[in-house]
Amino acid sequence: MSERRFSEQEVAALAREAYERGEATFPLRRERAALLMIDMQEEFVRPGWTCYWVPEATRRVPVMKRLLEGCRALGVPVIHTLFSRPHGHLDRPRTGAAMPNRYPGIAADPAWFRDSRIIDELGPRPEEIVLRKPSYGAFYDTPLQTILTNLGRDTIVVAGTLTNYCCGATARQGYERGFRVFVVDDATATDDPAAHEAELRVLRRGFARVLSTDQALAELRDGAPAGR
Repeated sequence: MSERRFSEQEVAALAREAYERGEATFPLRRERAALLMIDMQEEFVRPGWTCYWVPEATRRVPVMKRLLEGCRALGVPVIHTLFSRPHGHLDRPRTGAAMPNRYPGIAADPAWFRDSRIIDELGPRPEEIVLRKPSYGAFYDTPLQTILTNLGRDTIVVAGTLTNYCCGATARQGYERGFRVFVVDDATATDDPAAHEAELRVLRRGFARVLSTDQALAELRDGAPAGR
């Protein structure tokens, strides 16, 4: 057993450094990667349509489109997800309706999250998979892992909304299933800037490499990490 002992100040400094500047050591390779575009649907992106609108997601659509088109040009498969209800809520976690994100006092329109549609700017091509999921993470109760295995992909690049819900849950689930996970910080968005940054800190320390769109595309293209 090591004789080394660590002070409270040392462990706090190590943790802070990992949260703020830590970086996983695995590379981003286009022949091994798939892009997951998470829930860029009208309920979250169409201005003012629902109380679940994420304004920052709307503002970041041009950046997300650049990432999407860049991955397509490089031959990286794209999988889109939608949060909808194809099975009449029977596939949802039972406690979901009890959560405060249902906003008591605001009546939900029956059309919200029923069929759901990806916004035109990020619309899928005919050959791209659109995966309807019943909860936050894209791996939960879906065939995503089988699809990625059949594509020969062991790396996922996560973009979309919300950073600290569906994107973060997908990153965690991917990590737990043995995938190399990348989260694109300027191509994800949530409804609270502080929550966005806090989620990226946690993902950076324990679940994923966190890159910018420029970094991700450069590394996918050149096969070597790009500086900030």
